[in-house]
Amino acid sequence: MNTVAMASSVPPLTALRVVTAWRFAPGVLGASAVLAGGYAAGLRRWRGRWPRSRTWCFGLGIVALLLVGCSFLGVYDDTLFWVRAVQNIVLLMVVPMLLAMGAPLTLLAAAVPSPLRVRLSRILHSRPLVWATVPPVVTVLLIVPILVLYMSPLYEATLRDATVSGAVAAMLMLVGFVYFWTRFRVDPTPRAGSYGVTLAITIVEMVGDAVLGVVVWLGPLIAAGFYVALNRQWGPDLRTDQVIGAGVLWVGGDVVGLPFIAIVFSRMAREDEQRARDIDAELDARALARGTEQDAEGTAATHRAAGSGEAGGVAEGGPPARLWWEDDPQIADRFRRRGSGRT
Repeated sequence: MNTVAMASSVPPLTALRVVTAWRFAPGVLGASAVLAGGYAAGLRRWRGRWPRSRTWCFGLGIVALLLVGCSFLGVYDDTLFWVRAVQNIVLLMVVPMLLAMGAPLTLLAAAVPSPLRVRLSRILHSRPLVWATVPPVVTVLLIVPILVLYMSPLYEATLRDATVSGAVAAMLMLVGFVYFWTRFRVDPTPRAGSYGVTLAITIVEMVGDAVLGVVVWLGPLIAAGFYVALNRQWGPDLRTDQVIGAGVLWVGGDVVGLPFIAIVFSRMAREDEQRARDIDAELDARALARGTEQDAEGTAATHRAAGSGEAGGVAEGGPPARLWWEDDPQIADRFRRRGSGRT
């Protein structure tokens, strides 16, 4: 049975069918099994405590992938334009975001042999990959594929050929993962970006979603020949179906952007706290080193004074011991000002 016949043979989409419509999708099941198995292998090789939140995020990413391919979204993705729009948004933004929060590259490094780990580290920090993950490049990688998909014959090809559809789905997930991987920085990245830049990029990405939504909303029917051939007698008409899909592409990207911004702010706050702890530890280490040095100098001076006393009496006019705060310019200056005020 060809794709058109299969898409036209599905029953009307009802509230009950949203819950009960499922399909067997070998490609989606296989990809999910590979992701879950690789993550589990990394967990077994990991030494130390692994945050449960990361495991939960990665697991939810796999669940989202299974829902996209096997639930009613997979059953009706060739029949209704708006269902395919939901599918593409989830594959581009939701699944990759959850997978990236699971830090899979860290576990991958733990699971592979040491020589391969060194090679992967070199590739990660190579100059081509550093330039490929520059924020503007990553933003283009996120926005352009979805624009090309809907503005070219590629969209209709995904409806008519399951292989093309699977390849496009994998491509969307890959570019989405690269985006969220480099923006969240839960895993090691080729370059250390700024979270402020990430927030600015998010605004650009939201503008891209708006542009795509408006173009799909006001533009001509997409893949009209395929949808007309379905001769669907239920649900919204072709124009209404596309308008709903345009709203999904527009609003869906912005809705996903809200938790993304929250995660970025959380990561930014944690990074600031860690930086503050590092500065405090460095200052404490310097103060301890200064105090140890001054104690050593004081002990040496005491021994010298004692030696002088044994040889010829008590030494007179020796330099008095200095307190630790006298070497701190701000504190010493404050005490000098107070002393001069009393005289």
